[in-house]
Formats: sequence, structure tokens, C-alpha cells
Amino acid sequence: MDVQERLDELAVLIEDAKAMPLSASCLVNRSQVLDLIEEIRQLLPESVQRADELLADREAVVQDGRREADRILDRARTEADRLVSEHEVYLAAVDEANALTEQTAGETARMRKETDDYIDAKLATFEITLQKTLQTVDRGRERLRSQMYQELAPMKEPAYDDLEDTGFVDMAQELDDRR
Repeated sequence: MDVQERLDELAVLIEDAKAMPLSASCLVNRSQVLDLIEEIRQLLPESVQRADELLADREAVVQDGRREADRILDRARTEADRLVSEHEVYLAAVDEANALTEQTAGETARMRKETDDYIDAKLATFEITLQKTLQTVDRGRERLRSQMYQELAPMKEPAYDDLEDTGFVDMAQELDDRR
């Protein structure tokens, strides 16, 4: 039995007791009431002890809950720090990639300009060489023509009409024009 049941018995005993006329008092069996009070006293420490145990359990549950909450908060903070760190790493990687892209674009533009300058210089050198070669060819042809003309010159000069028939007049005129 527990304390609550004993208190209910005491209440029933008092309610069922004979009432005193013209008063709020009643007659109860003294030994019965004292026995119930003694039982309640004996049960009370047990109930108090169980209540203390329940309170201690409650405190332990509350402490466990607080520890669990702290652990969850720590884990959440750690995860938040990790996510922020990953985000910062991502941003740094994006910045570095952009810088590398710009650097590569600049390097490519510089290399193109150097290549274009190199090719232009080589073409200019080639042009000069071609011009010199053409001048050499023109001088050689000129010498060849002048030798041919000198070889033809010591010969007896044919009559003008004879030259027209052979085409030498046209050739001579052409040689003179080229000079």
C-alpha cells in the first residue's frame, strides 16, 4: 500500500465517524486513527525516497538532455565552421582560377605579339633578300643583253630594212627601253 491509499482510509474513517450534536466535531476510534498515521509515517519515508529518486532521475535526464544539447550544438558549430571554411576555400579557388585565366590571357596575347613581330621581321628579311635577288637577276640580264648587243655591234650593220625583217630592230628597241 502507498501513502495515498492510507490517507484515503483516514479520510473515510473521519467522514464515517459519529458526529457530535451541535458541533463540527466527531468521535473517531483513537487506536485506528493512530495506527493509520503510523502506517503513513512508515510509508512516507519510502514515498519521499521514491520521490527523491524520481527527482534525481529527472535531474539526470535533464543533465543528459543538456549534455546532448551541448553535444549537438558543438557538432552544429563544427559543421557550420567546416561549411564556412569550404565556402571560403571555394571562393579562394575561384579567385585563383580567375587570376590564372587573366594571367594566361595576358601571356597568350604577349606571345602572339612576339610571334607576329618575329614573323614580320622574317618576312621583311625575306623581302629584302628577294629584292636583292631580283636586282641581281636584273643586273645579270642587263649584262647578258649588253653582251649580246656588243656581239651584234661589231658585225657589219645591215641595212635598216634587213633588220626589220629579222626582228632585231624591235629587240634593240626593247633593250633600250629596259635600260
